[in-house]
Amino acid sequence: MKRLYQSAKSDEKRDRILQVLAGMLEHPQQIKITTGALAAQLGISESSIYRCFSNKSQMFEALIEFIEQTLFVLINNILQEEQCGIKRIENLLLLLLGFSQKNPGMTRILIGDALVNETAHLQLRINRLHDRLEATLKQALRFAVGERQINANLDVAVQANLFMCFVIGRWYQFVKSGFRRDPLVNWEVQRLILLPPQLL
Repeated sequence: MKRLYQSAKSDEKRDRILQVLAGMLEHPQQIKITTGALAAQLGISESSIYRCFSNKSQMFEALIEFIEQTLFVLINNILQEEQCGIKRIENLLLLLLGFSQKNPGMTRILIGDALVNETAHLQLRINRLHDRLEATLKQALRFAVGERQINANLDVAVQANLFMCFVIGRWYQFVKSGFRRDPLVNWEVQRLILLPPQLL
């Protein structure tokens, strides 16, 4: 019983460390994140952090894992619940932009901005996440073509790449503007450009 209690306390501490790290990433001034600065924010010693994470890279890995799990739970909900192919695509794009809007610190990870001085494998993991998201958009486009809601001559790979470039561009502008340029601004107008009548 004591071991279970210790494990629960350890999980709580890990979550708290990650929450504070995510909060530090939300500062548009891009303060340098060190374990010392993180420990100061938490009001604990650096050794307490190292008892939960062996290094800073491991903390970023945990945040990437959180992003992946959160996005793909929501993506699977959209794919299972939405039967209209066009609405699937719109909802997926809205999800990716909305996640960024609500999680500015995580957006810095999504564009690799927060990973510049970290180990290379973290950026590779983000690249793989981008590839998975693009593959999901391609799948949604294929579904829409199969349902005859989109022109059968459409190159779904090219279109999915265009959607992903749009999303990443929006994420990038959000971060580089110091979180002032809302990823969802002008969505209703841009939606009609991304999915024009000739595509349907």
